[in-house]
Amino acid sequence: MKFNNILVVLNPENEKQYALARAVRLAKEQKSDKKVKITLFLAAYDLSYEMSALLSSEEREEMHQSVIEQRRQEIAPYLEKYADPSIEFTSVVVWNSNEAEAIVAEFVQQDYDLVVKYTKEEETLSSLFFTPMDWQLLRKCPVPMLMVRDGDWKHQRRILVAVNVSGDEEYHDELNQYLVDLSTNLADIFERGNIHLVGAYPPTPINMAIDLPEFHTKEYVNSIRGQHLLNMKALRQKFGIDEDHTHVREGFPEDVIPDVAEELGAELVVLGTVGRTGLSAALLGNTAEHVISKLKCNLLAIKPPKIE
Repeated sequence: MKFNNILVVLNPENEKQYALARAVRLAKEQKSDKKVKITLFLAAYDLSYEMSALLSSEEREEMHQSVIEQRRQEIAPYLEKYADPSIEFTSVVVWNSNEAEAIVAEFVQQDYDLVVKYTKEEETLSSLFFTPMDWQLLRKCPVPMLMVRDGDWKHQRRILVAVNVSGDEEYHDELNQYLVDLSTNLADIFERGNIHLVGAYPPTPINMAIDLPEFHTKEYVNSIRGQHLLNMKALRQKFGIDEDHTHVREGFPEDVIPDVAEELGAELVVLGTVGRTGLSAALLGNTAEHVISKLKCNLLAIKPPKIE
């Protein structure tokens, strides 16, 4: 997969535009045959312009356009800084008090194949801090969304793909293959090897062990783990991934995935965001929100078009 039309959400609060820097590097590393289009997006708004009852609608619109033009001029230096013959830059500045709605409207209208946005690091927790706007975009964005933090790519070049190898539903396997195929493809294109897979299987229900004296906890756990290991083996062999690059652990995905990512020093976690139950979906509003909130690295959220 190559990204040919990228939307970069600028952060007006930061002088350094990490999302833009990352998008430019992606565009260069994938070595496309044609120019990659990168659109810089910024929503402008000033409440004071809306409060004055003395302004006519025409005057208010002129003031809006004046602010928009000013923001365009502020963006211009970034276009000059990252100018590259392999990239076609453009910018979009809109007047909107709701940045999330403005971004959603933009990627709905255009045929983007990747949205890149900066997400700040929460200093007290050393993890990513997702704003309400981040969550809204993750839920609504129909294309891959890359949430980046400060800094550059890590030298380890490890990509961790969260998969569901429970084998409960057919769409689990379809989504797993979609995520792993996309991730290995990206790793090849960007020369960022070290693909790792992680899957979680549920711990023994406490009430089952208590209510059923004849229940054998160890046998139950071994049976569940064994099935997950077999399914993970089939998945890794399909894509030629080494056994030591697969991780199957007991626990909830919101604990297992961030823990494995930290242990590996992963620079990127690839996570499916389909509205299903269980790890297959990492359901936004439930499992995925807990997973994402605990991550300490970049996130590539994928919403496969074939799965509803």
